[in-house]
Amino acid sequence: MIPIEKSEPVFDLIKSMSKAEKRNFKLYATRLSGNQSSNFLALFDIIDSSDIYNEDKILSKCLIKKEQLPNTKAHLYKQILISLRMLMVQHSQAMQIKESVEFSMILYNKGLYKQAEKNLHKLKEQAIALNMHTTTMEIISLIRRIEDSYQAKNRANNVDATDNLISQIINELNNISELYSSSIRLLSLHQTLGYARTEKDMNLIKSYFEPRLEAFKSKKLSFLESVFFYQAQVWYHYILHDFVMCYKYASLWTRIFDTSPEMKTLHYDNYLRGYSRLLDGLYLTKKYKLFCEHLNKLEEEAEIISMLNLNANVMSKQVIYINHLHKNFLDGDFEQGLEAVNNIDKFLVTYGKQIGIHQKMLMNYKIACLYFGNTNYTKCLEYLAKILETKDPQIRRDLQCYSKILKLIASYQAGIDLNIDYQIRSVYSYLVKMNDLHQIQKEVLKFLKNLNNIYEHELKHELQRLYERLKVYEDHPVERRTFFYLDILTWLESKITGVSMSTIIKQKLK
Repeated sequence: MIPIEKSEPVFDLIKSMSKAEKRNFKLYATRLSGNQSSNFLALFDIIDSSDIYNEDKILSKCLIKKEQLPNTKAHLYKQILISLRMLMVQHSQAMQIKESVEFSMILYNKGLYKQAEKNLHKLKEQAIALNMHTTTMEIISLIRRIEDSYQAKNRANNVDATDNLISQIINELNNISELYSSSIRLLSLHQTLGYARTEKDMNLIKSYFEPRLEAFKSKKLSFLESVFFYQAQVWYHYILHDFVMCYKYASLWTRIFDTSPEMKTLHYDNYLRGYSRLLDGLYLTKKYKLFCEHLNKLEEEAEIISMLNLNANVMSKQVIYINHLHKNFLDGDFEQGLEAVNNIDKFLVTYGKQIGIHQKMLMNYKIACLYFGNTNYTKCLEYLAKILETKDPQIRRDLQCYSKILKLIASYQAGIDLNIDYQIRSVYSYLVKMNDLHQIQKEVLKFLKNLNNIYEHELKHELQRLYERLKVYEDHPVERRTFFYLDILTWLESKITGVSMSTIIKQKLK
């Protein structure tokens, strides 16, 4: 089982800081001469120089008693966040607006009503332009408090306009909440099960989600409503493996950011998720030229987006790394893909705490497939082992199932066929338990089970028969999902013809 690291918030926060952020914190913390030898600064230096959090080491190096340590860590944590906020507010319009709202509250508490009100009216327009709904509501509430305090004239003239604005914001927030809930439910289904496995799955998904999404098609939606509508539609069609419609809505999702480029920095995470699904749709429909064009465009934009903050940098790299692997699968250039594996491994180690287990499993599975295509079955098995260490069946159950099948095939290819019958029975039982045993899996397991009964001169004929039995499922509405995980038809072609998988893929691409 994958070990669970004990989390220490202040340690994790310090390790996430850049050199510039650490330098800024030191300047902030030592702004008063009395702070230069403070306990929290000494604690910062020790943690910064440590690779792991070791409380005994900290106590031996710091002049801090054990009972003082919790309070010192809490104080250090707060001071770091304050210094980071002061640094980041310079580059974030949204943070500047929220900071100015706080300034207006200070002016109100000082009795400087007109100054506060004038400032808030400017901020309200800026917040509306950036779709900052909750901040807009906070500003309106504060304006009304100020007007009540000095009984401003002509307040009645603004009541209707303000009420209409509040009603509009509440309606938008309700729509966003409903669309977001649908999107999260679909994403959670995919993270647990993968693509819809049976016709029954598809019908259940359609009956529940289709009417909820259809209700928004006739509405005039704002920017954020549109983003969450497209996001929900993408996941809806993605899980039903309708990748043409997935690409269509992902295009709309990213295109709306192109019409409002200022939103790319404010909602960079949503933009990157949209682009990830856009590239996924092109990869799964094998639109190679268009895929490369969009990947190149994303790499250009990522140079700017990744500079926003650590999260933006990690998300950008995740999308780019996974899609470079997809490019290698599309053009058959496995050698080039393997050159990037070391970088991906370092990335997963360096930013392990910022990357979800779902993404780690997916990257390891893609790398395993890359090694399989390059006939390095030993390395393929190493990366599959990383996935199969995850014992929780609710985490990417689909990847766990297909990792077990690929492990069987790679073991056969590597000549590690000791106890192959036992391994096949084990995988068979697991797939039944996970309700993921379908026709293609049955055919593959049946073939592997009969290998010991096939003479060498009969092998090519049996491989051809298996290929023909599987080929008919290539366009099957449900069974084809297996081919999204395993390029088993190309592997069979390679075994039958004696030509490498890479060569076959390149020939098809031409």
